[in-house]
Amino acid sequence: MSSKAALRWLAAAAAAAVAYVLYKSYLADPQAAGFLALKPPGQGPDKLGSWLAVLQVHIAAACAATACGLLGFAPAGRRTPRRLNLHRWNGYLYFICVFLVCLTSGYMAPYATGGKWASVPFNLLNMLWPAITLLAILRARKRRLAAHKRLMIRSYAFCFNNMTLHLFTGLFTGLLELPYAAGYAAALYANIAFLLLAGELAIRMLRVPRDEGGRA
Repeated sequence: MSSKAALRWLAAAAAAAVAYVLYKSYLADPQAAGFLALKPPGQGPDKLGSWLAVLQVHIAAACAATACGLLGFAPAGRRTPRRLNLHRWNGYLYFICVFLVCLTSGYMAPYATGGKWASVPFNLLNMLWPAITLLAILRARKRRLAAHKRLMIRSYAFCFNNMTLHLFTGLFTGLLELPYAAGYAAALYANIAFLLLAGELAIRMLRVPRDEGGRA
């Protein structure tokens, strides 16, 4: 697949994901009543107001990360020194958004539907995603641009975590008829594995080369 075609598909997927999240979170159900109703007794947040405020920051940061990451893949953004500088600062903003997503997720993880078995993959993702993103920035600063692009593809795959998590949850609860809490917890593990695999497949489909060192 050509880079231009891949970018068009990526832009369409990103726009759909962001539009869905914004509609559901800010218009259809701003109090997250539908989601909270699915939690087993005793697994809801102790302070609902604080939890909702953190959730709103989490959603806004995730949408901003999706937009910044998409802009980072635009080839026109690196053709002149000025645009290269904008690309660099866009990358820093992307990292800040990713960090905020993971920081707020860490606050909400103890209240995850499914208990501690659901908290574990959330916390794993909260460490893995910013680590991959930071490594991508460090590769760029060392002018290892192929490694930087490979790592950014892996990082950006996690921007679709919410969308694919809902798909897996629907699969496990609908098709396999698992209880919601169990299906949601299972979906979390399957989703992380899927997004890691999706990043690797995208790298191979786009034929992103390796640096001379052969790493990343």
